[in-house]
Amino acid sequence: MLTDAFDRVRQSVHRTVEDFPEKKLAARPDPGANSIAWLVWHLSRVQDDHVAEVAGSEQVYTAEGFEQRFGLPFGPEATGYGQSSEEVGAVAVGGGLLLEYHDAVHAATVAYLHRLGGADLDRVVDERFDPPVTLGVRLVSVVADDLQHAGQAAYLRGLLERSGD
Repeated sequence: MLTDAFDRVRQSVHRTVEDFPEKKLAARPDPGANSIAWLVWHLSRVQDDHVAEVAGSEQVYTAEGFEQRFGLPFGPEATGYGQSSEEVGAVAVGGGLLLEYHDAVHAATVAYLHRLGGADLDRVVDERFDPPVTLGVRLVSVVADDLQHAGQAAYLRGLLERSGD
């Protein structure tokens, strides 16, 4: 079920990014808004960060050299949370790189999910909350966040396509 959910995120990301010009991927409806490029980078970074943490592995972003390839003006720990409008605007990259990174994160996520058994989902992964967060809850949270941002990116693509710019 979780693999299917992450597959749906990937499908939505591909439908939104494929065959869309880099300039439009970086377009923002107003200076305070997110772009498609930032939304896809952010949802991929959050998934990479959260899954790597629970899997006990290095993030794809650093392990496979995506940090250097993106060449963004912030460190490898950045996932997009709390970023300024200027930082959001710095994520202006082509669809090929966005999809390559997202696909690599997706592959790492699915490989991790295939190692899990049902009982693993009850393992507590974060005790800072009451009740403590289990692995199953954390993974569902990532899917929910990813789908929300993927939907925002798809909506933005529709707006940009209809704007005629």
